[in-house]
Amino acid sequence: MNSPEIMEALQALAAEKGMSTEVLLEAVANGLESAYKRRDGAAEQAYVIIDESFNITVYAQEVDEDGNVLREWDDTPDDLGRIVAQTVRQVLNQRIREVERDMKYDEYAGREGDIVTGIIQQNDARYTLLDLGRVEALLPQSEQVPYERPEPNSRLKAYIVEVRKTAKGPQIVVSRTHPGLIRELFKLEVPEISDGVVELRACAREPGHRTKIAVWSNDPNIDPVGACVGARGSRVRQVVNELRGEKIDIVPFSDDLHDFVAKALSPARVREVRFHSEQGVAEVIVPDHQLSLAIGREGQNARLAARLTGWRIDIKSETQIADEEAGFAGQDWAEGEWVTDPDSGEQTWVPADGSEAITAGQWSEAATEQQETATGAAPEHTATPAPDGPAEAPADASTLRAGSTPTT
Repeated sequence: MNSPEIMEALQALAAEKGMSTEVLLEAVANGLESAYKRRDGAAEQAYVIIDESFNITVYAQEVDEDGNVLREWDDTPDDLGRIVAQTVRQVLNQRIREVERDMKYDEYAGREGDIVTGIIQQNDARYTLLDLGRVEALLPQSEQVPYERPEPNSRLKAYIVEVRKTAKGPQIVVSRTHPGLIRELFKLEVPEISDGVVELRACAREPGHRTKIAVWSNDPNIDPVGACVGARGSRVRQVVNELRGEKIDIVPFSDDLHDFVAKALSPARVREVRFHSEQGVAEVIVPDHQLSLAIGREGQNARLAARLTGWRIDIKSETQIADEEAGFAGQDWAEGEWVTDPDSGEQTWVPADGSEAITAGQWSEAATEQQETATGAAPEHTATPAPDGPAEAPADASTLRAGSTPTT
């Protein structure tokens, strides 16, 4: 069978679908081979050759038990045209669907962490479907910002968190709550970030409410905060608009932990930062009128600052610190030493005057009771960072006294 017209049609179809002609010819050959073997008297072993003029030849083989070919002959059926008519359309449609699924998957495979723009097609209580053009993306309810309800047919940017290969094609899972969305949105709006001059070192986010980011410049002549804000706030405004009004605080990253923690609590002004490395706590002292601003509504500002820096943050006002220091003034400092049991590792305070020794737990309880009685201070405001905590911290010299906590 020879049909240049069919070959031209296959070439046009391959160009339309964005695939090679060889792939379609292979699919047709496999389909014809299967159709030939279903015929009465067909050889068990056979293969089909299709040349560039769509000339089809069926070769039958006789093989031994070891799979060696003993004989090969041309066994092209006389009614091959009818077989082609019955087989080609079905085989081509199936193969085209498979190739298109593979091409769509290859287009998005490995793109986890990228940002995509889609049109909202369906929105219900379980998920939202985004039309990305050739494929659809799935935005689960758990990855949606609370109370964010975009209108159908509106455009929406989302962050790709996973690309799955399924029998029906690629399934792309996207998110609107992932912190990576902030990074990618700023990369789109700030050329200095996409060029690598400005880096987004840390990000803490409560989706739909507020985000804090820490930025760093590799060029001393470029202000990282100013680059992200843009002229009259134009750049950050684009990001805020895409996030439907979510507030964004941009602070400069610093290797100086004291400065970084202080800047992370922006817009509050910080007077002093004291680190307690053993507990992983940063004690922050602020002016009295800045206390509520530093803590934020329902502790949000302190909570985000803790996640951004990796330190638990304990915020106290100047009055609280003054009351604590006044409460401890005039107390006699105990003389003695901490002795560690080599077997259990438990610490015991042994006074130098020979009085009864006390354990670390008893010491801590006595210190708490004494502090509450002496100061009458308001409860401390502590924010806890992400579970991984700080990677390292500066050493903190502490002095033991009667009513303090032992240092391990």
